[in-house]
Amino acid sequence: MSALSARTPATSETSVTVGDVVGVLEAAYPLAWAEDWDRAGLVLGEREAPVSRVLLAVDPTLAVAREAVASGAELLITHHPLLLRGASFLPADDGKGAVVTDLLRAGTALWCGHTNVDRSTRGTVGAWLRALELQDPRPLLPGDEGEAAGNGSTRFGLGAVGEPATPTTVGALAEQIAALVPATARGILHTGEAERPVHTVAVCPGAGDSFLEAATRSGADVYITSDLRHHPALEHLESAADPDAVPALIDVPHAASEALWLPLARELLTEALPGLDVQITAQVTDPWGGRAG
Repeated sequence: MSALSARTPATSETSVTVGDVVGVLEAAYPLAWAEDWDRAGLVLGEREAPVSRVLLAVDPTLAVAREAVASGAELLITHHPLLLRGASFLPADDGKGAVVTDLLRAGTALWCGHTNVDRSTRGTVGAWLRALELQDPRPLLPGDEGEAAGNGSTRFGLGAVGEPATPTTVGALAEQIAALVPATARGILHTGEAERPVHTVAVCPGAGDSFLEAATRSGADVYITSDLRHHPALEHLESAADPDAVPALIDVPHAASEALWLPLARELLTEALPGLDVQITAQVTDPWGGRAG
């Protein structure tokens, strides 16, 4: 049976459309909140097309697109854009071209949210605040917060600072995070002594090495983010003679750090559109799948 024939056919009684779902998403995550360089919004599909089933994922990989088609989802929602750097050619034997081809053939729409989702209390930063139960949360970068949007969403910023409900340590926090995010081959890394006390936490979902100085200014004991490179991380740790004068670092694989948003997105959509079947992908899109030694 083909993927197209396997989809559950929409009926004339279907009342939810792609446009309805996109409206809920863009009310909570306004496209105006995205960075100028970003590519958030409806990438493929007809706004008038009916939707009964949605698939959520971090990355619009070919495996995720094929899962969406095989599951009968009429709409795929991902955190990362498909064409962030643009493309002039999308042949079906190219990875991104194959994603577009498969989705279009099946009539599956694609919506991508990125930095607009990152800024929301119902987005990635909100997911981390909730997961770690951080108290008295404030933006990592003051001045990027306060605007209310729809569906209970508020613009918070690209990172957050707060206090854990009970004091912890760097090692214990790393273990807690490992239990919260999807398992990856590389796992959760931290710097310094595992026993270092943690009273204040800074976090930036996704790649956040550009905010290392902001994390230090925040007075945090630890900074949680992704994609920390050797030189920026080492220079951060060596920027003071006293190691405790700068935050310890916890590095979380990028896709795993943003996967915490997916349950919040499902919650948002099922609240606003009761009866919509919203599933989270079974695919692990972290690129590192094995570990030697």
